[in-house]
Amino acid sequence: MGVADSVIDLVGKTPLVELKSLSPKPGVRFFAKLEGQNPTGSIKDRIVVHLLRRARETGALQPGQPVVEASTGNTGVSLALFGRLLGHPVEVCVPESVYPEIEVLLRSFGARVRRIPRQAGIKTAYEAAQAIAREEGAYLLNQFGDAENAAAHYQGTGAEILADLERVDVFVAGLGTGGTITGAGRRLKEANPACKVVGVEPRLGVHVQGLHSLADGFIPPVLDESVLDAKILVGNRHAFSHARRAMLAEGIFGGISSGAVLHAAMRIAKRIARGNVVMIFADGGWKYLGTSLWEAEEEAGVDAADDPLDDVLWW
Repeated sequence: MGVADSVIDLVGKTPLVELKSLSPKPGVRFFAKLEGQNPTGSIKDRIVVHLLRRARETGALQPGQPVVEASTGNTGVSLALFGRLLGHPVEVCVPESVYPEIEVLLRSFGARVRRIPRQAGIKTAYEAAQAIAREEGAYLLNQFGDAENAAAHYQGTGAEILADLERVDVFVAGLGTGGTITGAGRRLKEANPACKVVGVEPRLGVHVQGLHSLADGFIPPVLDESVLDAKILVGNRHAFSHARRAMLAEGIFGGISSGAVLHAAMRIAKRIARGNVVMIFADGGWKYLGTSLWEAEEEAGVDAADDPLDDVLWW
């Protein structure tokens, strides 16, 4: 690819790899988009760079102006790095439930961290970021509300998938801000109207890092639910188990949400005869080394077919 001018130029163009050993039947092919290959190790590099560039181009973000955002992890880390590279002080509002590695990375990249009580959740963190923007003159990145979040995935993630794979029959991605599902899902449906877009979210009351439950009452404005054909609800047990499965079977060191997405894809594959299933592995596993994920023995009896069918909201 030649010599890059900056780390910023390394965002996107992530590999799409076939997971040949993980599909449960011959007619169904699995592909994973490895977003952990981005500079800070997650898909959020795409939206942070896109949103910062757009804000600077339109004049909404002035040179040297502080930037604030609410995040449970990856977006904050991306903003801490790329905001700094572009000359903007960064403050991130994070719930106390985030993994310790996330806070270490935020501070290492020079961001100020404002901790929100554990029980308050991301909605309260978002409100805190809005208050900082109003009261201190900071620019709110607004990953939850800016339609350019979805545009980054329409122009980038979705287009890249189609450049690598002629036909996509099922697209599976985690529900966080809704930007990936909305933007990439819309692009894939334009190419193949029969493509089914499946969102993966945690069961209500369950914390799965990188995912957001719509049932908790906070529906990100970025999310266009009309793009969704189905949702699959997951818990930590299957997210951890399938992240380990991807590592042991395919050598892919994905994060916890990647395991959740793989679990969902395996459930879908048991219900279709054939087709190309593309998954978003949103980040790598490096940020979660402090968990028991990589040390626990494989859990006996964990299989995608064992879950209750009422956890699948099908098309």
